[in-house]
Amino acid sequence: MEKLEQGLLMQPWAWLQLAENSLLAKVYITKEGYALLVSDLQQVWHEQVDACVVSQRAKELNKRLTAPPAAFLCHLDDLLQPLLKGTACPSKATFVCDRVAEALILRVRSELSGLPFYWNFHCTLASPSLVSQHLIRPLMGMSLALQCQVRELATVLHMKDLEIQDYQESGAVLSRDRLKTEPFEENSFLEQFMVEKLPEACSVGDGRPFVMNLQSLYMAVTRQEIQGRQKHQGTGDPQPSSSASPQGTENQLLNQPEEPAPSLPVPEKEPPGTSGPMHRPQLSKVKRKKLRGLFS
Repeated sequence: MEKLEQGLLMQPWAWLQLAENSLLAKVYITKEGYALLVSDLQQVWHEQVDACVVSQRAKELNKRLTAPPAAFLCHLDDLLQPLLKGTACPSKATFVCDRVAEALILRVRSELSGLPFYWNFHCTLASPSLVSQHLIRPLMGMSLALQCQVRELATVLHMKDLEIQDYQESGAVLSRDRLKTEPFEENSFLEQFMVEKLPEACSVGDGRPFVMNLQSLYMAVTRQEIQGRQKHQGTGDPQPSSSASPQGTENQLLNQPEEPAPSLPVPEKEPPGTSGPMHRPQLSKVKRKKLRGLFS
Protein backbone atom coordinates (compact mmCIF):
# COMPACT_ATOMS: atom_id res chain seq x y z
CA MET A 1 0.00 0.00 0.00
CA GLU A 2 3.00 2.33 0.33
CA LYS A 3 3.02 2.90 -3.43
CA LEU A 4 -0.64 3.99 -3.34
CA GLU A 5 -0.04 6.32 -0.39
CA GLN A 6 2.94 7.97 -2.02
CA GLY A 7 1.24 8.15 -5.42
CA LEU A 8 -1.82 9.84 -3.92
CA LEU A 9 0.29 12.42 -2.10
CA MET A 10 1.94 13.48 -5.35
CA GLN A 11 -1.34 14.00 -7.22
CA PRO A 12 -2.86 17.48 -7.68
CA TRP A 13 -6.24 18.43 -6.25
CA ALA A 14 -9.18 18.76 -8.61
CA TRP A 15 -12.42 20.72 -8.16
CA LEU A 16 -15.68 18.81 -8.67
CA GLN A 17 -19.20 20.11 -8.94
CA LEU A 18 -21.63 17.22 -8.40
CA ALA A 19 -25.19 18.52 -8.23
CA GLU A 20 -25.24 20.74 -5.12
CA ASN A 21 -21.89 19.41 -3.83
CA SER A 22 -18.66 21.29 -4.47
CA LEU A 23 -15.73 19.03 -3.65
CA LEU A 24 -11.97 18.87 -3.83
CA ALA A 25 -10.65 15.45 -4.82
CA LYS A 26 -7.49 13.61 -5.77
CA VAL A 27 -7.09 9.99 -6.87
CA TYR A 28 -4.30 7.57 -7.70
CA ILE A 29 -5.08 4.31 -9.54
CA THR A 30 -2.79 1.42 -10.39
CA LYS A 31 -3.48 -2.20 -11.30
CA GLU A 32 -2.95 -3.09 -7.62
CA GLY A 33 -5.72 -0.82 -6.30
CA TYR A 34 -6.63 2.83 -5.81
CA ALA A 35 -6.53 5.62 -3.24
CA LEU A 36 -9.07 8.46 -3.18
CA LEU A 37 -9.23 11.62 -1.08
CA VAL A 38 -12.27 13.95 -1.06
CA SER A 39 -12.99 17.15 0.90
CA ASP A 40 -15.79 19.73 1.12
CA LEU A 41 -13.49 22.09 3.10
CA GLN A 42 -15.32 21.03 6.25
CA GLN A 43 -14.35 17.37 6.37
CA VAL A 44 -11.97 15.05 4.53
CA TRP A 45 -12.89 11.51 3.44
CA HIS A 46 -10.61 8.75 2.24
CA GLU A 47 -10.72 5.30 0.69
CA GLN A 48 -7.81 3.03 -0.15
CA VAL A 49 -8.41 -0.51 -1.43
CA ASP A 50 -6.39 -3.29 -3.02
CA ALA A 51 -7.23 -5.54 -5.96
CA CYS A 52 -9.00 -8.09 -3.75
CA VAL A 53 -11.53 -5.54 -2.54
CA VAL A 54 -12.02 -4.28 -6.10
CA SER A 55 -12.72 -7.80 -7.31
CA GLN A 56 -15.25 -8.51 -4.55
CA ARG A 57 -17.10 -5.21 -4.96
CA ALA A 58 -17.18 -5.58 -8.73
CA LYS A 59 -18.84 -8.99 -8.38
CA GLU A 60 -21.48 -7.56 -6.05
CA LEU A 61 -22.35 -4.59 -8.24
CA ASN A 62 -21.85 -6.03 -11.74
CA LYS A 63 -22.95 -9.65 -11.77
CA ARG A 64 -22.92 -9.96 -15.55
CA LEU A 65 -19.42 -8.55 -16.07
CA THR A 66 -16.39 -10.73 -15.38
CA ALA A 67 -12.77 -9.62 -15.62
CA PRO A 68 -9.61 -9.40 -13.53
CA PRO A 69 -9.56 -6.52 -11.03
CA ALA A 70 -6.96 -4.70 -13.14
CA ALA A 71 -9.51 -4.34 -15.94
CA PHE A 72 -12.08 -2.76 -13.62
CA LEU A 73 -9.42 -0.43 -12.25
CA CYS A 74 -8.54 0.60 -15.80
CA HIS A 75 -12.17 1.43 -16.51
CA LEU A 76 -12.52 3.42 -13.29
CA ASP A 77 -9.48 5.44 -14.27
CA ASP A 78 -11.06 6.13 -17.67
CA LEU A 79 -14.16 7.43 -15.94
CA LEU A 80 -12.46 9.53 -13.26
CA GLN A 81 -9.72 11.29 -15.22
CA PRO A 82 -12.07 13.38 -17.43
CA LEU A 83 -14.09 14.30 -14.33
CA LEU A 84 -10.97 15.43 -12.47
CA LYS A 85 -9.78 17.42 -15.48
CA GLY A 86 -13.15 19.13 -15.89
CA THR A 87 -13.91 17.66 -19.32
CA ALA A 88 -16.94 15.72 -20.53
CA CYS A 89 -17.39 12.32 -18.92
CA PRO A 90 -17.14 9.34 -21.30
CA SER A 91 -19.91 6.84 -21.97
CA LYS A 92 -22.54 9.10 -20.46
CA ALA A 93 -21.16 8.42 -16.99
CA THR A 94 -23.03 9.88 -14.02
CA PHE A 95 -21.62 10.64 -10.56
CA VAL A 96 -23.76 11.05 -7.46
CA CYS A 97 -22.47 11.99 -4.02
CA ASP A 98 -24.32 10.71 -0.93
CA ARG A 99 -23.47 11.30 2.73
CA VAL A 100 -24.37 8.60 5.21
CA ALA A 101 -23.53 9.41 8.83
CA GLU A 102 -19.81 10.29 8.73
CA ALA A 103 -19.18 8.50 5.43
CA LEU A 104 -19.28 9.78 1.87
CA ILE A 105 -20.33 7.48 -0.98
CA LEU A 106 -19.52 8.45 -4.54
CA ARG A 107 -21.77 6.42 -6.83
CA VAL A 108 -20.73 5.93 -10.44
CA ARG A 109 -22.83 4.62 -13.30
CA SER A 110 -21.78 4.18 -16.91
CA GLU A 111 -21.99 1.65 -19.71
CA LEU A 112 -19.47 -1.03 -20.50
CA SER A 113 -19.73 -3.47 -23.38
CA GLY A 114 -23.36 -2.45 -23.79
CA LEU A 115 -24.22 -3.26 -20.19
CA PRO A 116 -24.68 -0.97 -17.18
CA PHE A 117 -21.57 -0.59 -15.06
CA TYR A 118 -21.84 0.44 -11.41
CA TRP A 119 -19.25 1.39 -8.83
CA ASN A 120 -19.42 2.84 -5.32
CA PHE A 121 -16.50 4.57 -3.64
CA HIS A 122 -16.99 4.11 0.12
CA CYS A 123 -15.05 6.93 1.78
CA THR A 124 -14.71 7.26 5.54
CA LEU A 125 -13.40 10.20 7.54
CA ALA A 126 -9.67 10.63 7.01
CA SER A 127 -7.36 10.33 9.99
CA PRO A 128 -5.73 13.51 11.38
CA SER A 129 -2.33 12.27 10.17
CA LEU A 130 -3.66 11.89 6.63
CA VAL A 131 -5.17 15.40 6.68
CA SER A 132 -1.85 16.74 7.90
CA GLN A 133 0.05 14.88 5.20
CA HIS A 134 -2.13 16.04 2.29
CA LEU A 135 -3.24 19.49 3.43
CA ILE A 136 -1.69 21.01 6.54
CA ARG A 137 1.98 20.29 5.84
CA PRO A 138 1.81 21.06 2.09
CA LEU A 139 -0.07 24.33 2.73
CA MET A 140 2.48 25.35 5.36
CA GLY A 141 5.27 24.53 2.92
CA MET A 142 3.55 26.53 0.18
CA SER A 143 3.17 29.53 2.51
CA LEU A 144 6.87 29.46 3.37
CA ALA A 145 7.80 29.09 -0.31
CA LEU A 146 5.63 32.06 -1.30
CA GLN A 147 7.10 34.15 1.53
CA CYS A 148 10.59 33.33 0.31
CA GLN A 149 9.54 34.22 -3.24
CA VAL A 150 8.25 37.62 -2.07
CA ARG A 151 11.56 38.35 -0.37
CA GLU A 152 13.50 37.42 -3.49
CA LEU A 153 11.29 39.67 -5.61
CA ALA A 154 11.73 42.53 -3.16
CA THR A 155 15.51 42.12 -3.47
CA VAL A 156 15.26 42.23 -7.26
CA LEU A 157 13.16 45.40 -7.11
CA HIS A 158 15.72 47.08 -4.84
CA MET A 159 18.47 46.17 -7.33
CA LYS A 160 16.38 47.59 -10.18
CA ASP A 161 15.95 50.85 -8.23
CA LEU A 162 19.72 51.10 -7.79
CA GLU A 163 20.19 50.45 -11.51
CA ILE A 164 17.69 53.19 -12.41
CA GLN A 165 19.34 55.60 -9.98
CA ASP A 166 22.69 54.96 -11.65
CA TYR A 167 21.19 55.70 -15.08
CA GLN A 168 19.67 58.95 -13.77
CA GLU A 169 22.92 60.07 -12.20
CA SER A 170 24.58 59.42 -15.57
CA GLY A 171 22.13 61.82 -17.23
CA ALA A 172 19.60 59.34 -18.60
CA VAL A 173 16.07 60.73 -19.01
CA LEU A 174 12.78 58.90 -19.56
CA SER A 175 11.30 59.41 -23.00
CA ARG A 176 7.78 58.79 -21.63
CA ASP A 177 6.78 60.25 -18.26
CA ARG A 178 4.06 57.63 -17.75
CA LEU A 179 6.79 54.99 -17.24
CA LYS A 180 8.20 56.78 -14.19
CA THR A 181 7.98 54.77 -10.94
CA GLU A 182 8.74 55.54 -7.32
CA PRO A 183 11.47 53.62 -5.47
CA PHE A 184 10.11 50.40 -3.99
CA GLU A 185 9.42 50.52 -0.25
CA GLU A 186 8.72 47.02 1.01
CA ASN A 187 7.01 47.96 4.28
CA SER A 188 4.68 50.44 2.58
CA PHE A 189 3.85 47.89 -0.09
CA LEU A 190 2.99 45.21 2.48
CA GLU A 191 0.83 47.59 4.51
CA GLN A 192 -1.08 48.68 1.43
CA PHE A 193 -1.51 45.06 0.33
CA MET A 194 -3.00 44.08 3.69
CA VAL A 195 -5.57 46.87 3.45
CA GLU A 196 -6.49 46.79 -0.23
CA LYS A 197 -5.73 43.33 -1.62
CA LEU A 198 -5.84 40.83 1.24
CA PRO A 199 -9.65 40.33 1.43
CA GLU A 200 -9.82 39.37 -2.23
CA ALA A 201 -6.52 37.48 -2.31
CA CYS A 202 -7.40 35.11 0.55
CA SER A 203 -10.99 34.39 -0.51
CA VAL A 204 -11.06 30.58 -0.38
CA GLY A 205 -14.65 30.18 -1.59
CA ASP A 206 -15.38 26.59 -2.55
CA GLY A 207 -11.70 25.80 -3.09
CA ARG A 208 -11.68 26.40 -6.82
CA PRO A 209 -9.08 29.25 -6.75
CA PHE A 210 -6.67 26.95 -4.89
CA VAL A 211 -7.13 24.24 -7.52
CA MET A 212 -6.88 26.58 -10.51
CA ASN A 213 -3.84 28.61 -9.44
CA LEU A 214 -1.62 26.69 -7.03
CA GLN A 215 -1.43 23.04 -8.05
CA SER A 216 2.01 23.24 -9.64
CA LEU A 217 3.37 24.68 -6.39
CA TYR A 218 1.42 22.12 -4.33
CA MET A 219 2.95 19.21 -6.28
CA ALA A 220 6.43 20.73 -6.06
CA VAL A 221 6.09 20.97 -2.28
CA THR A 222 4.76 17.42 -1.85
CA ARG A 223 7.51 16.06 -4.09
CA GLN A 224 10.07 17.87 -1.97
CA GLU A 225 8.46 16.40 1.16
CA ILE A 226 8.78 12.86 -0.23
CA GLN A 227 12.34 13.39 -1.42
CA GLY A 228 13.32 14.71 2.00
CA ARG A 229 11.67 11.74 3.71
CA GLN A 230 13.38 9.24 1.40
CA LYS A 231 16.73 10.95 1.80
CA HIS A 232 16.33 10.67 5.55
CA GLN A 233 15.39 6.99 5.25
CA GLY A 234 17.99 6.27 2.55
CA THR A 235 15.45 4.73 0.18
CA GLY A 236 16.52 6.43 -3.04
CA ASP A 237 14.54 8.41 -5.61
CA PRO A 238 10.75 8.79 -5.39
CA GLN A 239 8.38 6.98 -7.66
CA PRO A 240 6.87 8.92 -10.58
CA SER A 241 3.96 11.13 -9.54
CA SER A 242 1.70 10.60 -12.51
CA SER A 243 -1.19 8.22 -12.01
CA ALA A 244 -1.74 5.34 -14.35
CA SER A 245 -3.94 6.15 -17.31
CA PRO A 246 -5.08 2.83 -18.69
CA GLN A 247 -7.13 2.78 -21.89
CA GLY A 248 -9.37 0.53 -23.88
CA THR A 249 -11.09 -1.68 -21.31
CA GLU A 250 -14.37 -1.56 -23.22
CA ASN A 251 -13.34 -4.54 -25.31
CA GLN A 252 -11.65 -6.42 -22.49
CA LEU A 253 -14.47 -7.22 -20.13
CA LEU A 254 -16.46 -10.37 -20.64
CA ASN A 255 -20.18 -10.89 -20.64
CA GLN A 256 -20.77 -14.30 -19.05
CA PRO A 257 -23.97 -14.64 -17.06
CA GLU A 258 -24.34 -18.39 -17.41
CA GLU A 259 -21.01 -20.04 -16.66
CA PRO A 260 -17.91 -19.40 -14.54
CA ALA A 261 -15.30 -17.15 -16.07
CA PRO A 262 -12.24 -18.92 -17.51
CA SER A 263 -8.83 -18.27 -16.09
CA LEU A 264 -7.74 -14.93 -17.49
CA PRO A 265 -4.17 -13.68 -17.66
CA VAL A 266 -3.33 -10.77 -15.38
CA PRO A 267 -0.92 -8.20 -16.85
CA GLU A 268 2.67 -8.46 -15.77
CA LYS A 269 3.94 -5.92 -13.30
CA GLU A 270 6.00 -3.06 -14.63
CA PRO A 271 9.74 -3.30 -14.09
CA PRO A 272 10.89 -1.29 -11.05
CA GLY A 273 11.41 2.40 -11.73
CA THR A 274 9.39 2.56 -14.93
CA SER A 275 7.14 5.55 -15.52
CA GLY A 276 4.11 6.34 -17.65
CA PRO A 277 0.76 4.58 -18.00
CA MET A 278 0.39 0.97 -17.08
CA HIS A 279 -0.33 -1.63 -19.72
CA ARG A 280 -3.95 -2.70 -19.91
CA PRO A 281 -4.81 -6.33 -19.39
CA GLN A 282 -5.41 -8.13 -22.65
CA LEU A 283 -8.46 -10.32 -22.29
CA SER A 284 -9.77 -12.90 -24.70
CA LYS A 285 -13.34 -12.57 -25.89
CA VAL A 286 -15.64 -15.43 -24.99
CA LYS A 287 -18.61 -16.36 -27.16
CA ARG A 288 -21.63 -14.47 -25.89
CA LYS A 289 -24.54 -16.48 -24.65
CA LYS A 290 -28.14 -15.46 -24.46
CA LEU A 291 -28.55 -13.03 -21.59
CA ARG A 292 -30.74 -13.98 -18.69
CA GLY A 293 -32.48 -11.71 -16.28
CA LEU A 294 -30.57 -10.60 -13.22
CA PHE A 295 -32.70 -12.74 -10.89
CA SER A 296 -33.46 -15.70 -13.25
